[in-house]
Amino acid sequence: MTSGVPAAPLTDEELTALVEGLAGLPYGGEAVDQRTHALQTAWLARDAGADDELVVAAALHDIGRARPVRAEHPGLPHEVAGAEFARRRVSERAAWVIAQHVPAKRYLVATDPAYHALLSPASIASLKVQGGPMDEREAAEFAAHPLSADAVALRRWDDAAKDPDGPRLTMPDLLAAHARCVAVRRT
Repeated sequence: MTSGVPAAPLTDEELTALVEGLAGLPYGGEAVDQRTHALQTAWLARDAGADDELVVAAALHDIGRARPVRAEHPGLPHEVAGAEFARRRVSERAAWVIAQHVPAKRYLVATDPAYHALLSPASIASLKVQGGPMDEREAAEFAAHPLSADAVALRRWDDAAKDPDGPRLTMPDLLAAHARCVAVRRT
């Protein structure tokens, strides 16, 4: 595990290599690979009017499954590994939202009666492993966090980003969003 000390932001080359490295990696029985899923999630975020930081977080929400991130954080669940990576290389907000995209599914199942019907069979199976629906206390604590709406939005984009023919954010658009985030981070 890393020290938590912020590292230099990702370069264009590093971000491109991470996303391209997801190509061909299976996505838990879904019809898309990890790269398609990442870029489709980011497209959905941008299409919904999300700011650049949330678009980048959407693209990187499953980055804990990427080989270099898994190697850096062995044995951690993908959302925790991805959050640790994002905390050092992207932002604290991106890290929190990435860490909470799995709990957000548990929250939505507990609080939105129609949500469970939207889940794919693979997502229903993983829900059981992830702890099932939140109880009332967990749901209240989750909802009280100031970034919970961002995590819920990311979860919904995540659930919708499983169409092999669906739109995807282009790498130049992702790199541009990331560059704007880096510029804000430096000010």
